[in-house]
Amino acid sequence: MKLTKEDLDKVRHIEGFPIGEDEDIIALSNPPHYTACPNPFIEEFIKEHGKLYDEETDDYHREPFAADVSEGKNDPIYRAHTYHTKVPYKAIMRYILHYTKVGDIVFDGFCGTGMTGVAAQMCGNPDSDLEFKLRLEQEMPDLNWGERKAIMSDLAPMAQYIAYNYNSKLQIISFLEEGNRILAEVEKECGWMYETNHTDKSGNSFLGTLKEKGRINYTVWSDVFICPHCGEDIVYWNSAVDPKTKAVASSFICKNCGMKLSKRSCKNAMTTYYDQNLQTVQSISKQVPVLISYFYGGKRFEKTPDEDDIRLVEKIDSLNIPYWYPTDRMCEGSESRRNDKYGITHTHHFYTKRNLYILSSLYEKAKHSRFKIVLQSVNPTLISKLVRYNMGKRGNGVLSGTLYLPSLSAEGDIVKIVRGKLDDFAKVFSSISSFDSCILNNASSTDLSNILDNSVDYIFTDPPFGDNLNYSELSYIWECWLKIKTNTTTEAIVNAVQKKGIAEYQSLMTTCFTEFFRILKPNRWMTVEFHNSKNSVWNAIQESLSRAGFIIADVRTLDKKQGSFKQVTTTSAVKQDLVISAYKPKESFKREFLSHAGSEETAWDFVRQHLENLPVVVKKGDWIESVAERQAFLLFDRMVAYHIMNGIAIPLDASDFYKGLDAKFLKRDGMYFLHDQVNEYDTARITTDIENVQMEMFVSDEKSAIAWLYNQLETPQTYAEIQPKFMKEVRSLEKHEKLPELSVLLEENFLQDEAGKWFIPDVTKSGDIIKLREKRLVKEFEEYLDSKGKLKQFRTEAVRAGFAKLWKEKKYDLIVKTAERLPEKVIQEDDKLLMYYDVSLDRIE
Repeated sequence: MKLTKEDLDKVRHIEGFPIGEDEDIIALSNPPHYTACPNPFIEEFIKEHGKLYDEETDDYHREPFAADVSEGKNDPIYRAHTYHTKVPYKAIMRYILHYTKVGDIVFDGFCGTGMTGVAAQMCGNPDSDLEFKLRLEQEMPDLNWGERKAIMSDLAPMAQYIAYNYNSKLQIISFLEEGNRILAEVEKECGWMYETNHTDKSGNSFLGTLKEKGRINYTVWSDVFICPHCGEDIVYWNSAVDPKTKAVASSFICKNCGMKLSKRSCKNAMTTYYDQNLQTVQSISKQVPVLISYFYGGKRFEKTPDEDDIRLVEKIDSLNIPYWYPTDRMCEGSESRRNDKYGITHTHHFYTKRNLYILSSLYEKAKHSRFKIVLQSVNPTLISKLVRYNMGKRGNGVLSGTLYLPSLSAEGDIVKIVRGKLDDFAKVFSSISSFDSCILNNASSTDLSNILDNSVDYIFTDPPFGDNLNYSELSYIWECWLKIKTNTTTEAIVNAVQKKGIAEYQSLMTTCFTEFFRILKPNRWMTVEFHNSKNSVWNAIQESLSRAGFIIADVRTLDKKQGSFKQVTTTSAVKQDLVISAYKPKESFKREFLSHAGSEETAWDFVRQHLENLPVVVKKGDWIESVAERQAFLLFDRMVAYHIMNGIAIPLDASDFYKGLDAKFLKRDGMYFLHDQVNEYDTARITTDIENVQMEMFVSDEKSAIAWLYNQLETPQTYAEIQPKFMKEVRSLEKHEKLPELSVLLEENFLQDEAGKWFIPDVTKSGDIIKLREKRLVKEFEEYLDSKGKLKQFRTEAVRAGFAKLWKEKKYDLIVKTAERLPEKVIQEDDKLLMYYDVSLDRIE
């Protein structure tokens, strides 16, 4: 099958259509499974492999996957091609095996290098790693081996190209033969560029007993600085590096004037040259070769470049390169143009002339070959000026997540590096068993109009996370070699150059998740792996999920050091990877819910459905873990959020909700269950011990202070007993946070016995305390309303209570006006305030 311009015209309107010539898009594509644009053949793929959803006959049920997941990154498939972020496919396999059955369709809307697709097809090829297979069968005794189908979408052409190669089988022998043939041709043409004289111990060059030259492994290039005092050139290597230990000093002495200097105090020396490609005189930072690592007679040596080495570099620099290579201006961006000041303004400036010549020769010979993926895997991460010389301590490499130019760069032997990667990819392709299990979609996840409603059985995705990485900027050099670039209009990112802040990021993520919600079958699951340390970004993701219609059933953090998960029960800052489990409600539930709008029954409809989708028993070895989502306060939070997102009045306040929970559901160990769930929990409880897992808890605001007190007062204590411990746990508060005294917190939330000990109120009596506390908070909030100007210090709990009251009274404009008087950071980093503000803003626009 061949992709045609008529096919492109069918999908050209889809958001994220890449930037490039039609001919280049067609040349790179391999339809129907891979098109370097929105895929016009996905509907046929779904009709061939998918199953229609029918709620009446659908008997699907899964609890959220709530087990530990820890997989390393040393697998050959994972390591073959680097990318900005990747999730090990063996970790994703666990989720797919839990949530799906053989033949189901899995979707990933931010697929990156396609590890979700690899995981889907490796479910049908478990014998490729028997140790992993046996381990998984012990952990998941009910798993069902067998291939799943995958639809993988990403905005970045480079990501889609990698994903295609990771998920498309080829003939390995032919692949190796072609790769070795191309390398042999380039070696014959350019091998002389890596020749160097062998040097004896005294530094004299000679041919040696082998009567042949050495082969350069890599050449170290050093920045040249200008002394700010005397104006002399300073070769960084000669001044800052100890030749014996190769330790780099933070300061060094100018050998001309004797002044003590640092890199920060110096400017780069610049040199001018005529750039034939740009047809202009360019100024570029000056670098000189200072060390050559080479092989001679099967042994490795090092030397200072001699006169022949310098003449060789000059000879290569004088050559005209007869092959095509990209000369694009680096795209706008703080990362992509960070090197403008060094004269590195265009893509070809990131290479030495030697490596640019050899690289372009390889690309010319691999123009219509799958061998091109090997070149992309090393370019520019292993063969450009971005590669740092690591003083022989470990392999040379780039500083990941940046386009940082080091002061000491290592120019490697491309032929040798590519030959090693060729073998790596041969191992990858030997593991791939299917030609047609995956289909790729190069488009924005804000527009998945080429994917049918209710057609996907499970979603696993690892979305972009705020401003952590500038994906399109980091991929720009890669994509220039492909001749197809990312359309950044709908790139979900926080980026000042693109004029996208946290609000724009949240809006784009909401649109993406809304599309995910549309294509996912009802009563099915989505797993979102998310990495960020900022509350504002985490809250944006939560808000986006809720606004799209998803209900979060489980949130855990992956502790990379421990390789384990801990439950997230608050919105405190998340410093680890989050694993979010969310589901799409049944359509019948949504209809029933809306039909009861205005009555208390909507609250209990939601709770029943939510409890049905929560794990009943989560075991940790010989222990049972408390499920946070089954606790009263989180059930109330989820109920409130779902009503607000659906534009329905909240039918119950907290006190009446908590009373209703006890009347309508069964309670065990602080958790609520449906009647047909409690037997399973009780049975597990009889045979194991109970451990209520507590998160590390410290006092940073009023909400966490109350949570800490609830934890402490499981055993009644006097004020004198509590106060020292409370003061020890109080951490630095936000400037705006007005934390009440301990005595006030106790009086507002707890009861005191005759002995003066404070204790947690009985459920049957706590309703009045809750109502009294809310009344006091609302009264304080009304004082804020009566004041003028920006609110600099306040009780966040009072603002939450006030917003809830205003929402009930439909005073959306007052919510917005008050929110705009608060520090923007407070709104963005508090999930409940953000929810009220965002939805109210929509109501008044």
